[in-house]
Amino acid sequence: MLQFPAWKSVMISLVCLAGIVFTLPNGFYNRVEQANDARILLEQGQLLTPEEEAAVAGWPSWAPSGLVNLGLDLRGGAHLLVEVRVEDVYAERLEGLWPDLRDALRERRDTVGTIRRVERDPTELRVRIGNPEAMQAALEAAQGLTQPVVSLTGVTSRNYDVRAEGDELVVVMSDAEKTATDNRTMQQSLEIIRRRVDETGTREPTIQRQGTDRILIQVPGIGSAEELMAIIGQTAKLTFHEVERRVSSANEVAPGAIVLPSMDEQGIYYVLGRRPIVSGEDLVDAQPAFDQNGRPSVTFRFNPSGARKFGEYTTNNVGRLFATVLDGEVITAPQIREPITGGSGQITGNFNVEESTRLAILLRAGALPAEIEVLEQRTVGPELGQDSIDAGRIACIVAFVAVMVFMVLSYGLFGIFANIALILNVALMFAILSVMGATLTLPGIAGIVLTIGMAVDANVLVFERIREELRTSKGPARAIELGYEKALSAITDANITTFITAVILFAMGSGPVRGFAVTLGIGIVTSVFSAIFVTRMLVAWWYGRTRPKTIEV
Repeated sequence: MLQFPAWKSVMISLVCLAGIVFTLPNGFYNRVEQANDARILLEQGQLLTPEEEAAVAGWPSWAPSGLVNLGLDLRGGAHLLVEVRVEDVYAERLEGLWPDLRDALRERRDTVGTIRRVERDPTELRVRIGNPEAMQAALEAAQGLTQPVVSLTGVTSRNYDVRAEGDELVVVMSDAEKTATDNRTMQQSLEIIRRRVDETGTREPTIQRQGTDRILIQVPGIGSAEELMAIIGQTAKLTFHEVERRVSSANEVAPGAIVLPSMDEQGIYYVLGRRPIVSGEDLVDAQPAFDQNGRPSVTFRFNPSGARKFGEYTTNNVGRLFATVLDGEVITAPQIREPITGGSGQITGNFNVEESTRLAILLRAGALPAEIEVLEQRTVGPELGQDSIDAGRIACIVAFVAVMVFMVLSYGLFGIFANIALILNVALMFAILSVMGATLTLPGIAGIVLTIGMAVDANVLVFERIREELRTSKGPARAIELGYEKALSAITDANITTFITAVILFAMGSGPVRGFAVTLGIGIVTSVFSAIFVTRMLVAWWYGRTRPKTIEV
């Protein structure tokens, strides 16, 4: 105990100093946050306003700039619970199967006779054949288009079920394929929503699946739930179709044709080809811009496959109309004046700058595979978040002061050593949260308050052990040494079990529960370090300098 190695003292001191340095930016939260935002814009090559340049100069670039991100309940923002209409994908899958099934039946036209699609239920693909006696041949042709569905348990069934009803061939998705499609749809929706939210530059959003077809979205720092819904609520399904003709009423068209209204021209409808020439899946980039008349627009660029299809169609159809469709509305339908072979184009319409910017974000992030329906929406105002921060700050200060007073009254000088370690413990905790870029929520503050109380437990065990050793007439140096040695096992056991609990909470919980688990787990690690190493180092320094004959714990 009397020989505390110099290298160990140096290492512990450096760790504590690093904790203070990396915690420091949180004391200047707004200044550092504004400087970080301005530097991100600078890295993206954007010109900074005078205010943003002042923000960059407000915090030195060489200083640590990591911050503890504030969660929805502390910063304010938007909360949405949405339901993905996964059943909409079934009809699209069957629509995509129809051209292949039609071609397969045409190859057997001599046997099955004429074929005609029957529009009845969008979840079924029905085809009426001219020769019902050859239904078996039609069934075999349809069966040849099905694929096995592979799951963790192996091949369970085919992706489509095929049956005959009189003179009609009926194709539906199998239950196994519906389950697999639902999972793919939800995973794709999660990823696209995450990309859309990330494009807005918000910090630490919470986007997670709930149940079979629901998604929870919490975005701190955004103005309102309506603003968030404008970003993620639009399907943003972009397709390019050939225009068969323009009509003034949808009733003029035979049932089964695709008739969509014009976004700009009131009372005008377009009859479109059933299959898109190119879709938004072929886009690789989209940016807001202005057209030759100075109106807001969106420029886009295709991948090689999309550029080839786009170029071939425009080359072979000069003089015809070409419709750009977004979520069931024709944005624009210009005439093809010359082949467009460069793989890029421009979408013009009745946009303002904000709408063109948002459309570019949606197109870059990709289209949602299905529509979403809002089940719950809530806006947390920044004032409420500030109230939570103030309440959390008061709770931390009260807990801090109460624990420090108790330690001084109970253990005197040794209590002061424990209080110094407690301050360093909180600094280390915030330093780790800042470096990790973790999100602090109200339950997270509760975890910090709990950690403050638990942080002195180890010191209490050590100091009580030292008291017991002093009662057996051992010398101060020996009593201190035995106190740390005999209390170590109890300290280790208690904190390991609590840390396991924190890990389970993090693994099994979600949202606020995870925030509590993160701060609790980090607090356990830092409190053990501060109790076993920092307090012991302080006691060793004091004893080595004073060499008291007796000590009072």
